[in-house]
Amino acid sequence: EWDDRGIDGVSKFLKRFWNLALDSIEKDVPATKEMIKVRHKLVYDITQRLESFSLNTVISKFMEYNNKLIELSKNADGAVDKETIETMTILLAPFVPHVAEEIWEKLGHEDSVFHAQWPEHDEEAMKDDEVEVPVQINGKTRATLSIGKDDAKEDVLAKAKETIADKLEGKNIIKEIYVPKKIINIVQK
Repeated sequence: EWDDRGIDGVSKFLKRFWNLALDSIEKDVPATKEMIKVRHKLVYDITQRLESFSLNTVISKFMEYNNKLIELSKNADGAVDKETIETMTILLAPFVPHVAEEIWEKLGHEDSVFHAQWPEHDEEAMKDDEVEVPVQINGKTRATLSIGKDDAKEDVLAKAKETIADKLEGKNIIKEIYVPKKIINIVQK
């Protein structure tokens, strides 16, 4: 059943991507590690959803990733790298061919966006370097801590104690438990 209420949202999404693309083409910023990770996750998610014919969720994923790219652009002079824009343009082409062709041309390509090869994702580029772990005192979560995935146990526990130092004062620590990449629990009396 046709419903025109969703058109405004899609139009707004396309305008936001158009503006991001034009700003990125003009500024030509280098890719950051986070931009590369988001790009590869974008390719993976969109490809998986297309292959499973979840077409309604593909559009929502495009909107979600567009928001992430806009957020990343705020830290990079209002733009993202050209390769990310090219990738998103290729992925968008089956859905909005006219917009994709225009952006593709502005990116400096002379042939059609439909002659471009479908992008592939890299599992290594998608991995997170940091993980969020809860810091507990006697089993109650008091904070969350962002740690490197390969940080040593001693470093993680020191960082956790520093984070919740105000809650540890005046009590003896009996035991310190760290389950790598999962949880930190400090038992005290």
